[in-house]
Amino acid sequence: MRAEELVRLFAEPGPGFATFRNVDRAEVPEPDRTLLDHTSHMTVAMEGHHGAPLGLRVVARGLDMGTTADQSPWYAREILLLSPQGTLVQYGIVRINLDHVDRTTAAAIRAGRIPLGRVLINAGLLREVHDVSLLEVRPGPRLASLFGGLPKPGVLSPPTFGRVAEISLGGHPAVELLEVVVPPAVG
Repeated sequence: MRAEELVRLFAEPGPGFATFRNVDRAEVPEPDRTLLDHTSHMTVAMEGHHGAPLGLRVVARGLDMGTTADQSPWYAREILLLSPQGTLVQYGIVRINLDHVDRTTAAAIRAGRIPLGRVLINAGLLREVHDVSLLEVRPGPRLASLFGGLPKPGVLSPPTFGRVAEISLGGHPAVELLEVVVPPAVG
């Protein structure tokens, strides 16, 4: 599963992190369906939902996290997006081939000050979000701790929803994403 492949960049996939189940759009309640079921940047969807630019907190980063068949370097990071009020609204993992962006854009991505979607938009890059798959996400202890709490022993965390997607830059596959909406009661 694509979500588990991305999790593997920063944690051991499985119930200790979260369990993922592919779902149809009809299984995703509002407002999560509107936030996730589109081919635009999550940054844009979340900014629209919250009415202002989002803050970024980088949890972990990895430089040159493996290579593709053409030996291009990849950069990965695990992130949290925050509403203008500082409330946690989204968890994510992004893996990007920096060969498909200019040096200035690569430096802005590595700086980790603003969300990736906003960096790509500000750079005016031709980008296409595709291969979107919706997910039911049941946080395990590690993801729940990033959300700001731990599930009680023997109690399953309530599900939330997310998506995996890819972004092509200038017609070249360049970005892989896992994006999870943080439930309001948690954030």
